[in-house]
Amino acid sequence: MEKVSLFIKEAMRLGFVRVGFSRPGRPLFFDKFCEWIARGRQGGMNWLKGHMDLREDPGRLLDGCQTVITLAYPYSAIKPATPDGFTAARFTEPRKEDYHYRLRRLAKRLARHVVDLYPQGRTRVCVDSAPILERSFAYGSGIGFIGKNNMLIVPGYGSYVFLMEILTTALFSYSKAETMENQCGTCTRCVNACPTGALEAPFSFDASKCLSYLTIEHRGVINNETGQKMGGCFYGCDICQEVCPFNAGGSLIDISLPSTDGILNMGEEDFTRRFGRTAFTRAGLERLKENIRASRP
Repeated sequence: MEKVSLFIKEAMRLGFVRVGFSRPGRPLFFDKFCEWIARGRQGGMNWLKGHMDLREDPGRLLDGCQTVITLAYPYSAIKPATPDGFTAARFTEPRKEDYHYRLRRLAKRLARHVVDLYPQGRTRVCVDSAPILERSFAYGSGIGFIGKNNMLIVPGYGSYVFLMEILTTALFSYSKAETMENQCGTCTRCVNACPTGALEAPFSFDASKCLSYLTIEHRGVINNETGQKMGGCFYGCDICQEVCPFNAGGSLIDISLPSTDGILNMGEEDFTRRFGRTAFTRAGLERLKENIRASRP
């Protein structure tokens, strides 16, 4: 248990707000995930249908894996905005490098700490880079509970957190955490507020209707009807999180983006210079332009 305490202390020093430990194996919500895929609720994200053997047991991603360490890292509750009043999802944090790069570096530092504690241990860091049911492991390790919007909610931090994992052959000795009961009560603000009906009911989600999917992952054109439901948010959507009582700062904005005219007039070189290694490069310039045109009145 001393090694667990030392590891958690180092994780907190690096800025992580929760640490959970699990054994590899079938995650709690694997059967529900398979059912969700069978119903085609993943939209065009067909990669989610692949590697089901690894999703069923992520221990297969690292030979000899004995511990799955789940980490939660907070992102800003302040919404990025343009000078002309358009916005983007909070996770983008446009003043910072894409979280994949930032958090991988931090997680690798923690992985080295694992080896310091267990010199024969091997590790693998996963930051959206492996077929792991992250929320299942986070929930199972006691980090938070699953809200009616299907987001992991960490008491004290809400759902504005990134999740990542360190798989290791080190056998951490820890007390099994109790899973948290859902604390939503009778609240259905997230379901009621979803502009496209992607949240069909509590815990029931159709990604093909979700504005986050449609503005980032989807490869088709957003029609005018959907565009008017975007509410001026041209990259991602936070509405089901904004209305959640567990999240603070819903109305705060940061003018950290160029004007929409500025983005529409950008060339690829300008885009690379301005957005470089930020989260906006995932969709690319032309996608951003299409989203802005769709979301304008």
